[in-house]
Amino acid sequence: MDRLDTTIRTYAWGSPTALPQLLGTAPTGDPQAELWMGAHPGAPSRVDRGAGPVSLADAIAADPVGELGGPTVEAFGPRLPFLLKLLAAETPLSLQVHPDLDQAREGFADEEARGVPLDAPHRNYKDANHKPEMICALTPFDGLCGFRPAAEAAELLEGLGVPRLKPYADLLRARPEGEALRAVLTAVLTAEPDAMAATVNAAAEAAVRLAPERPAYAPYAALATHYPGDPGVLAAMLLHHIRLAPGEALYLGAGVPHAYINGLGVEIMANSDNVLRCGLTPKHIDVPELLRIVRFEAAPPGVLRPAPAPEGSGEEVYPAPIGEFRLSRLPLAAGDPARALPAGTPQILLCTEGRATLTGPEGAQLTLERGRSAYVPAGEAVRATGEGTLFRATTAP
Repeated sequence: MDRLDTTIRTYAWGSPTALPQLLGTAPTGDPQAELWMGAHPGAPSRVDRGAGPVSLADAIAADPVGELGGPTVEAFGPRLPFLLKLLAAETPLSLQVHPDLDQAREGFADEEARGVPLDAPHRNYKDANHKPEMICALTPFDGLCGFRPAAEAAELLEGLGVPRLKPYADLLRARPEGEALRAVLTAVLTAEPDAMAATVNAAAEAAVRLAPERPAYAPYAALATHYPGDPGVLAAMLLHHIRLAPGEALYLGAGVPHAYINGLGVEIMANSDNVLRCGLTPKHIDVPELLRIVRFEAAPPGVLRPAPAPEGSGEEVYPAPIGEFRLSRLPLAAGDPARALPAGTPQILLCTEGRATLTGPEGAQLTLERGRSAYVPAGEAVRATGEGTLFRATTAP
């Protein structure tokens, strides 16, 4: 097992204080948005096995089967198939969707064939992989996820009392649900920019006025303060607003529009950078491709709560319908017997509360404080003791 030396990404939407508070470090004054744990080429963690720090990606590349295990390599190739993060949002992230595996492969091949540079601002597909993800709240966590029923979205728009929104509300009521949601999102994203900005600003003023008595409008009023005139504010009103309590999670599959608004959480995802944006961003929005990827299906967000693992290890598992990752947490209490963690797959272990001590097969120990993490190669048996909370990221068995 290896202690991970990790990288913090300083995106503008990040909180300047949440990660420092968790890590017990002094704030720098800059936003600290994400702490990455894994072997993603954008910011691979580093390990030191006695010859100095090396990239975890390079360590895995030198012996994929030894590090990941044969079944993982056979299923997902010679790379760690997941990326674990601590995510600390102070302001809203962009409204976005991710492709499924077939769409990602097609989109990547098409852009490669057309010679679109990988770093081009209008490039949609950075790789040929899908990007399902899960966020588990460590603090109250606000987000947007999935379409509301069309009638509910119509009522929300209509309640603002803005005449320019009436055609959208009428459309949501006049057509079958999926068709109506597609038509309204298309109209919002393709409208003349100045006219749409005026509509968004009028809606924002109404939301601010109504929010004290009608809290359902408060999240959208807040979005508009960060992104004035952005059509994504209206697109967001088609979606469910959700607040996760600490310990609750949300799984986000392909084609589901979503945005994280505020809070600190543990995020896990398949190893991909493929994002198509719908709004709340100055970045490129490819409307035709976006409309091809979005699944226009109204459904409840589906908040996840952990369930005991069937093998009786003491783990609490957050279920996800994919193989690339499996996220669980392990509550540790002083005096409890050591918890044996299943071997056979690569693991990243993250302490989010208290302190955890990991013991390897030959008695070597590694202690993790809050915000610190370790990588465990496949086949290495590890036991955990301590007092606190340990998150475990691995592949599905």
